[in-house]
Amino acid sequence: MKSLGGDTSHRVIPDDVDLQSLAIGQTSDAFDRAPMQADRNMGLPLDRLHELVSAGVVGSAAPRHVSINGSILAPGRLVRDTGPRVADVLRADQVDAALFVPV
Repeated sequence: MKSLGGDTSHRVIPDDVDLQSLAIGQTSDAFDRAPMQADRNMGLPLDRLHELVSAGVVGSAAPRHVSINGSILAPGRLVRDTGPRVADVLRADQVDAALFVPV
């Protein structure tokens, strides 16, 4: 979704997603896609999270995860609209802690 100030949409991703099925949505020419093309965990580290769960370091993974785009130059809509929607997803899934992965 192209819009003035950046794409503030979000995507809800199921925990059992095949990471290779996910597209890299960043549209900035300044963004280097190579690391995420080589390993999708660089953008959404689900395999690492599941390893932490298996090792007992983390109690469980949420059934859904949320992704937003970067390069948001006008964050007003992100704070006003997207943030509360993402919070609703996390609240519905009874998430106790969130891991933010800046890419």
